[in-house]
Amino acid sequence: MAREDDEEVRPQNSSRWLEPRLLDSLSVAELGEYVLALKAEIARAEASAEAKKTHRAGIEGLFGKKN
Repeated sequence: MAREDDEEVRPQNSSRWLEPRLLDSLSVAELGEYVLALKAEIARAEASAEAKKTHRAGIEGLFGKKN
């Protein structure tokens, strides 16, 4: 089934997107590194989403918005 372009994309299985780690065995420094890595991944995903929105807006501006 095709989804509408304006639908919010939600992962079907959150573990597919982010595999949790066991945090009990990590040191404070390792936890800090883990948090930084997660924040970097979030920033990367947000930048990709923004680039796609910009691209789509350009296409819609050129060809008109699809109804």
